This record gives sequence, C-alpha cells and structure tokens, in this order.
Amino acid sequence: MIRRIATATFALLISTGLAQAAEKTIPLNVHHAYCELCPSIVTKALKGVSGVKAVEVTKPNKAGDMTATVTFDDAVTSVAALLTATTNAGYPTELVQK
Repeated sequence: MIRRIATATFALLISTGLAQAAEKTIPLNVHHAYCELCPSIVTKALKGVSGVKAVEVTKPNKAGDMTATVTFDDAVTSVAALLTATTNAGYPTELVQK
C-alpha cells in the first residue's frame, strides 16, 4: 500500500514538472502592421493557435513593424505554427534573433 502511494506521488511530481517545462515565451517581429486594428488582428490570430497561453503586442511603428510576445506550451504547438498563423492573417513574421 505504501509503495503504491509513493509511486503515485512520484508520478504526480514528475508530470507536474514536465507540464511546467513545456511553457515557452518568445518574441516575434511582425511586419505590415499599418493600422490601429493590426495589433488586435495579430493577437486574435495567435490566440487561435492551440497551446497559446498569452499574447502581448506592441503598437506598430511608422515602418509598420511591431513585436508580439507569445507564451505557449511547446508540447502542444510550435514556433512554426505561430509564424504561420500571423502570416496567414496577412502579417509576415519571424522569430526575434538574439
């Protein structure tokens, strides 16, 4: 009985740790954002991707560029899926290179 409880507790601790390890936050460069509605359109496109937890988007600059900071579960989605979502919404996007 004690062995089963210990095994279950260990499994729970491991699964909780894995769930936390899968969350990532990345910055994206978003282009062609020339209007006031662009940030909300990009936000909606990114939040429509399964696994996205949070999105913060800056106002576009005069060149039509803005930054989207996205928190997502990388066990559920990928950077490529995020880039595809914004590009399909009309905003070519790439990962900010450090």
